[in-house]
Amino acid sequence: MTPTAPCEIARDAIAPAANAVAIAPTENAVVIAMSGGVDSSTVAALLRERGRPAIGLTMQLWNQRRLPELHGAGPAPRRCCSLDDVYDARRVAEHLGIPFYVVNFAGAFEQTVVRPFLDDYLAGRTPIPCTLCNNHVKFDQLHLTARQIGADKIATGHYARVRHNSATGRYELLRAVDESKDQSYFLFGLTQEQLAHTEFPLGELTKSEVREIARRLAVPVAEKPESQEICFVPQGSYVRFIENYLREQGSALPDDPGDIVSTSGELIGRHNGLHNYTVGQRRGLGFAAGRPVYVVALDRAANRVIVGEDAELRRATCDVRGVNWIPFAMPDAPVRASVRIRNRHEPADAEITALDATTARVTFREPQRAVTPGQAAVFYSGDHVLGGGWIL
Repeated sequence: MTPTAPCEIARDAIAPAANAVAIAPTENAVVIAMSGGVDSSTVAALLRERGRPAIGLTMQLWNQRRLPELHGAGPAPRRCCSLDDVYDARRVAEHLGIPFYVVNFAGAFEQTVVRPFLDDYLAGRTPIPCTLCNNHVKFDQLHLTARQIGADKIATGHYARVRHNSATGRYELLRAVDESKDQSYFLFGLTQEQLAHTEFPLGELTKSEVREIARRLAVPVAEKPESQEICFVPQGSYVRFIENYLREQGSALPDDPGDIVSTSGELIGRHNGLHNYTVGQRRGLGFAAGRPVYVVALDRAANRVIVGEDAELRRATCDVRGVNWIPFAMPDAPVRASVRIRNRHEPADAEITALDATTARVTFREPQRAVTPGQAAVFYSGDHVLGGGWIL
């Protein structure tokens, strides 16, 4: 096959980088998920330096030319998975002399990430598309593709760690050494099968060490800044994306105004759609209360936004669905853990009680602020991720 142009996207694995060293797939081959950023590029360089048979794969997840009305004028913000990133990933692969392919997962991405994101928002929840992408695309579809080309494992630029516990026979997920970059919160859904075939080479490194390694190995993107936006949401506006996506699909946001009420049921104002609000929101409520007031809950059944003071924003318990337990199967007794309810949330002491195989109840020692439906509750014991699920 002849090499493709840097931004040409094919349905399945396509041509290798021009100066790739030919390697026959072996049980030691590793597929590197190359995003075009410094982290995954450094992973590729490290594995190449260690003599590992490596194959670079870049995932095309979203057509960046869709919904052009969202992009605006001026320089485009840095978004992951852009066409520039595809070009950079290919450039790095050529520099390292490893085979490189672009794979098109756009269909799976739209069905398993974009549509659930939209449905959650319209239902009054606040989703995490990056976690959905990890669960359903990066560590699902990518693993399938890796096996199809004869690779045994995939390696990514995530800051986290995987270990095998010989006593239990299970794989464990741990926080990264660099707490400021730790991404274990977004990886709670990884199964034993996925963890068994995944490597996180940056988990023991700090970000500054990764930059230094990239410079030492002359990685072409060593000084590239990090992406700052979700790949399919230009300008960071969720509501504008939903409006324009629905319009593209021949639909529209439901014209469904309703009441804004206090926690005691007093009518305070009117809202123009639950999708415009999230738990913990203070600004843009559409009325002046003369004191700090926050969104406490979104009542989808009654189409109401419920507001209250800061103390009313705190909850002592929450139920979670889609629970994935990692170092052990579903526990038959309550588990003590530290629970993170947002990526930057300071983990809080709690007790987790499994209600069945995929649901659990979290009871916090101290009530937590803005426990938000649609976000993830992730359970930790020290550096170990015990599991997690989606807050109801």
